[in-house]
Amino acid sequence: MSKQSSKLAARSVALSVGLAISLSGCGLFAPIPAPRGEVQGASVSAGELAQSDVNRVATLAMRDNLDSLYRLLDKLYRRNPAEWKKTATSRDDAIKRVRVAIEARQPWAELQGKHDIAALSLALDPSFQGDRAAAFIYATADIIITAHGGKTTFYLIDGLNAQFLYNAARNLEVASWILGTRRNPAGQLLLLSNDISEGEHNLSFEREFGKIIGRIDLLAVVITEKYRRAGISYVQNLLGGTFLQFLPVR
Repeated sequence: MSKQSSKLAARSVALSVGLAISLSGCGLFAPIPAPRGEVQGASVSAGELAQSDVNRVATLAMRDNLDSLYRLLDKLYRRNPAEWKKTATSRDDAIKRVRVAIEARQPWAELQGKHDIAALSLALDPSFQGDRAAAFIYATADIIITAHGGKTTFYLIDGLNAQFLYNAARNLEVASWILGTRRNPAGQLLLLSNDISEGEHNLSFEREFGKIIGRIDLLAVVITEKYRRAGISYVQNLLGGTFLQFLPVR
């Protein structure tokens, strides 16, 4: 074998080794997907035949918002165990009672027949003596459901008011702020929630409220766009019927 051939062979081997190392390095340093789950679609139901796209979005957003409220209630009970002990034998039983009342639209006795922002004001009154965590979550759910026309599932015959939804989102922003700041006459927070201290940084309440507010705001925009786009689509179809027709080629 000539010297030139030997050099070419050596260079080829070196290139192959380098390529193999590069490929193995790419595999070595490639990011490994974190086991954080994946998007889960809801199972198909016959009722969806009577739902528009916006109806479906509103229904799924309501489901997720109520689930967020139940998570908030669990967090509140964990940080304020004295609250669930006022009305139940366990934290799980207390959560179940509130959930049933919300989804069945049953009145919450401790709120004295009040609803919407009036119920929330009572729940956050320093003189309130009942299960404040339950009353707060129930009243918050009542604000959301009231803004959605008193419903949690939506069909073609249902309409939603974008301004009511927008107002509800602003009310929840106020509720979240009051929850983290209002105190009783002794100077203690009415309910322990977010905590930023030397020993703990817990903003999970703020994040969960942010998710709810974001969903409601987005739905308000979608509903506004629905009617705006209906007008635009009408004009597009009108113009398209005149100017966008195919012409014969023979």
